[in-house]
Amino acid sequence: MTDYLRRGTPAFRRASIALFACGFATFALLYCVQPLLPEFTSEFGVSPAASSLAVSAATLGVAVSLIVVGVLSDRLGRKPLMALSQLLVVACTLGVAFAPSWNALLVLRFASGVALSGVPAVAMAYLAEEIEPESLGAVMGLYIAGNAMGGMAGRLLSGILADVTGSWRWAVGIIGVIGLVAALVFIRFLPPSRRFEPAPSGRVMHHVRSIRALFRESTLPWIFACGFLLMGGFVALFNVVAYRLTAAPFNLSNGMVGAISLVYLVGAPVSAAFGGLSDKYGRGRILAVAVTMMLAGLLLTLPDTLFLIVPGLAMVTGGFFGAHAMASAWAGSRVPTARGQAASVYLFFYYLGPGLFGALAGRLWTLHGWWGAVGLIGGMQLLLLVIVMVSPLRKAG
Repeated sequence: MTDYLRRGTPAFRRASIALFACGFATFALLYCVQPLLPEFTSEFGVSPAASSLAVSAATLGVAVSLIVVGVLSDRLGRKPLMALSQLLVVACTLGVAFAPSWNALLVLRFASGVALSGVPAVAMAYLAEEIEPESLGAVMGLYIAGNAMGGMAGRLLSGILADVTGSWRWAVGIIGVIGLVAALVFIRFLPPSRRFEPAPSGRVMHHVRSIRALFRESTLPWIFACGFLLMGGFVALFNVVAYRLTAAPFNLSNGMVGAISLVYLVGAPVSAAFGGLSDKYGRGRILAVAVTMMLAGLLLTLPDTLFLIVPGLAMVTGGFFGAHAMASAWAGSRVPTARGQAASVYLFFYYLGPGLFGALAGRLWTLHGWWGAVGLIGGMQLLLLVIVMVSPLRKAG
């Protein structure tokens, strides 16, 4: 079989650039609407919980499509599916900018998630197959760093553009064009798969048995649970923080709320560093450090002062991306075959989390304010820490 992509080679550098661009576009397009949730409440007359569905609809679209996409990627290949998915999600995002009604917006956001599902699981499988094992954690960290930068850029630009243009529609449309540029960079730079071997054709039950086998592996179910709790709590936090910061006593503008996403700059170096540390010291230990960092940051957001809220959000962001970098690399490396399915199941739970908890956090914000939302998110993080400390993940590498 063809050798791995090895550190220092031109192909390795091209793959790193392409996957960074891929991760960038994924999160920019998925979460560009998050700072605009109060705008949706105002224009469409919906509650904060209902407005959060603009995010949840997309993440649910990703979740429900991932398993099928994982099977297709094991049959059809990695790069073509990722390229098509990125172009389709750009088209859906541009459609959101022209949505005539709230229901139409939600349908387009769900379609965006379905289209986007062809990117994250397949990217993880590509890396697990093509990158030399000793560099996998670091490169996966770079891909997740692209997620961090994309999430930051999408949130930051949407808030600023909404203020400058006076319209959230212009903001979403411009970000869609940026996503198109990132997709073209990905298509240009990613080397074709060299180690991919198509999975044999089979009936539906064959794939069902293959997925069931993943849950018999000693660590994978716990890794799936980590993804569910990680993303669920993180998205719930940033859904609600826009409402908190645009209300008294802060009364920030959309642009200023979007600027809070600059904390994502912490995610890029921290995820890359945690990925490298996990290769050296073991993923279980470093994952516990990352989750503890998230919980400590969440506690800092409780007082009504930006001098603590912003550093707290930065700590949560760094811990989140570091933990996700480790968990996602773990999921793709625990099985010798059908890595696309393993990555897809991990990401199914990863994107299911915000689909379930995003709107719930909005509801708790309406009923109990910031303390209610933090109670939900903090409980999820504590459960995650318990899982890491007492499950087989503690000693696994």
